[in-house]
Amino acid sequence: MKNVLILGATSDMAQAIARRFAAEGWGLVLAARSTGRLEPVASDLAIRSKVPVRALAFDAGCFDTHQAFYDAIDPKPDAVVCAFGYMGDPMAARTDFAEARLTIDVNYTGAVSILNIVAADFEARGQGDIVGISSVAGDRGRQSNYLYGSAKAGFTAYLSGLRNRLAEKGVHVMTVKPGFCRTKMTEQLDLPAALTAEPGQVADAVFRGLEARRNVVYTLWMWRWIMLVVRHIPECLFKRMGL
Repeated sequence: MKNVLILGATSDMAQAIARRFAAEGWGLVLAARSTGRLEPVASDLAIRSKVPVRALAFDAGCFDTHQAFYDAIDPKPDAVVCAFGYMGDPMAARTDFAEARLTIDVNYTGAVSILNIVAADFEARGQGDIVGISSVAGDRGRQSNYLYGSAKAGFTAYLSGLRNRLAEKGVHVMTVKPGFCRTKMTEQLDLPAALTAEPGQVADAVFRGLEARRNVVYTLWMWRWIMLVVRHIPECLFKRMGL
């Protein structure tokens, strides 16, 4: 039986991804900062899916614990999904460096820290799949969330470089860029239905993309073309759009 490690497993999107892998017979290792929230999720998945499920404590911001965390996992995973993230308060982050740093550390530094460790293990084994959940926000800086977007842009670039580094080592790296997604975090927002994915749709896209060894997956699919247009808007015009 193959096993997948899902980092940040308490989010709606991560739980949908966990259910999708479990439905395909994968064992689950679920990791998150709050084990109190995670353990009921793990128990429910184990009962419903009849696959082995483990819940582990993991804090993306405690970089010095990452090596010991990964070393303690036995057996080692066949795939890792990095699904944690932090959007925070973009207005506060403009003047409060602690908020800005938290945004950067969770979305970029913490992801690099743990995935460097995973990559070294997978490269030595000559196999494995790494999935990084980035965001369309990283495709172009916008005044409304540029700190979050810049961290996701860095993560996207990191995954691209990692993919190229490991391409000949038997290790596949896939970048996932969700657009709008209907989760607890966005339930108060008035999102356009045609452009908004359900967590299950993201999970299906992740699993299908992994099977097809896709390099980059947008969810929903039309975001690839939306962001292509956004990236090509001239800067002089983009500054006046107030996005």
